[in-house]
Amino acid sequence: MSLLKAAVIGTGSISPNHLKQYVENPYTELYALCDLNEARALAKAEQYGVPRERVFTDKDEMLRTLPEIDLVSVCTWNSAHAECAIAALNAGCHVLCEKPMALNAQQAVTMQQAAEKAGKLLMIGFVRRHEENMYMLQDYQKTDFFGEIYYAKAMQVRRNGNPGGWFGDKSRSGGGPLIDLGVHVIDFVRYLKGNPKAVSVYGATYQKLFDRANIKTAKGYIAARDNSDDKPAVDVEDMVTALVRFEDGSTLSVETSFSLNTEPKSGIELFGTKAGAKLDDDGLHLYTELNDRMVNIDHVDVRGQVFDDMFRNEVYHFIDCVRTGKPCIAPAEDGVEIMRILDAIYESARTGHEVILS
Repeated sequence: MSLLKAAVIGTGSISPNHLKQYVENPYTELYALCDLNEARALAKAEQYGVPRERVFTDKDEMLRTLPEIDLVSVCTWNSAHAECAIAALNAGCHVLCEKPMALNAQQAVTMQQAAEKAGKLLMIGFVRRHEENMYMLQDYQKTDFFGEIYYAKAMQVRRNGNPGGWFGDKSRSGGGPLIDLGVHVIDFVRYLKGNPKAVSVYGATYQKLFDRANIKTAKGYIAARDNSDDKPAVDVEDMVTALVRFEDGSTLSVETSFSLNTEPKSGIELFGTKAGAKLDDDGLHLYTELNDRMVNIDHVDVRGQVFDDMFRNEVYHFIDCVRTGKPCIAPAEDGVEIMRILDAIYESARTGHEVILS
């Protein structure tokens, strides 16, 4: 059986998590690269063994010149996700698009429609669906360990963590910590709960500290700032808080920031009728009752997030879905729903009022 030919559009900081997997997977060949920054694309090509003649600065030229491409990972800045994904789908490729799916729900719907029309898979890069902690929590869910999960809290807080570059430029990113970090934790909780629809959202955003360019060091999170692109604008929010209500009556509290005067912290808490859980950097912790006493349970075999494992699981799942027809666990429709939630949070913050989702 011939190898599936994979191309990556966008060779910036997230791309190695895709490039490496296409090189190592036994069913794929890393075939072509495309980036507006030719020097960066050529450097990645040399590193990962892609011939110079299959390196492009124009996605349309690449797709036109190499119609044999089977798979495309879209790893560009957010504003190019829709354009690049649709072009690849129209060219007959299956697409794995990094999160967030698009700048807004309208773009996301257009992408979904393009995939349906082309009859190709459009998978969204919700990488935390593929981490070991998610698999373990799902195992507990299957045995009804938690009972009804009626409330959850999700937090991804950085003290001085604006990545710089295009991340701070709203025209390319679509927003700040909500669309970059919050998307992960919101999706984590929603996916674990079976993807219930959101029915209402209340949110607030703050733009007070910007990128804290005056800070020389930070004892908490020190951003690996991306200064490879021009226009170092910082016009996105610093911090977001939101409450999301789902159709099953449950609620999710979200807090995420690039810049905030606090200690950096991240975690997800779940509160059920039978038990609760906290997932943080130290692993997974459970809270329940045993013999009519309250007990805490820690796991000795659970690690925190391991990026290599998560992205390997994600990209390998994408390849497996294309090869075998296996159902995709991160389909386009889930990306559309998450974009509706993000849109609603930003709209609520803009108006100061709750947003009702139909």
